[in-house]
Amino acid sequence: MTLAAVVEPDASRAAEAAAQYKLPVVSSIDELLAADLRLDAAIVAVPTVHHCAVAAQLLEAGIDVLVEKPLAANLGGADELIALAGKHNRILQAGHLERFNPAVLAIEPRLRRPMFFEAHRLSIFTPRSLDVDVVLDLMIHDLDIVLTFARSPVREVRAVGLPVVSPKVDIANVRVEFESGCVANFTASRVSTERVRKLRFFEPRRYVSIDYARRDLLVIEIDPTAAAGAGPAPGLSFAKPQVTPGEPLRLEVESFLDCVRTRHEPRVTARQAREALALALEIQAQMADHARRAGLESFFAPGA
Repeated sequence: MTLAAVVEPDASRAAEAAAQYKLPVVSSIDELLAADLRLDAAIVAVPTVHHCAVAAQLLEAGIDVLVEKPLAANLGGADELIALAGKHNRILQAGHLERFNPAVLAIEPRLRRPMFFEAHRLSIFTPRSLDVDVVLDLMIHDLDIVLTFARSPVREVRAVGLPVVSPKVDIANVRVEFESGCVANFTASRVSTERVRKLRFFEPRRYVSIDYARRDLLVIEIDPTAAAGAGPAPGLSFAKPQVTPGEPLRLEVESFLDCVRTRHEPRVTARQAREALALALEIQAQMADHARRAGLESFFAPGA
């Protein structure tokens, strides 16, 4: 497959894209579809509030779609896209990028029974993605991974979040308990002085640390044979499993295009993306409830 066209309503950015890629650049989806370019697939990377409208128009036109995370701004939008994909027999993949992180790909087949997660995702402030809060901007990556690994319905959510430099929540801390008894703690910030993207989890007799940025793994296991001094600590074995190198964004797009060709179900399905969105929205509700109980309404801009 080849890149056929770019949609960019901003005139200056459209000119840059046209010069860089030597491709047609149009200003709207209507103009794109009218051009009759025989499109097979499209990637939707617009502000979250427009995900549903843009993706729906493409699905209606019979085009397979990869939608950046989150799938939609609300569950109604997500359900609409899922229904349209089913109606028109189209591929609908969600852009949960970390599912294609080589470290995640390496550990997922080796999971036992994760029972406790610690996720930290910290970022230096940038003016991008301020149409959503830090939960939909950053934390949703880790929500999707933990939901995939835990494989259990959510029982309880507790959350606190505050705006710092934007009208929406910029830093959040969340505790999720699953029906299985698994517990997950999430911290996300877009006002940090450093960049951190790590997930640690504990299974029976094993601890696993994933560094998303470095794309590597550390696995520590109980090993009685290590008691005689083998390894850095008695009774423990330390290993860094082999991780196949790869750039997550490229792997995500290649996987999507393979689904377009073969009609296989995407690695990140729209229904999985809906589950992550539902949990994110519940977290938002719990943060709002906490703010009311704690008398923190003055921290928030009206309508934030």
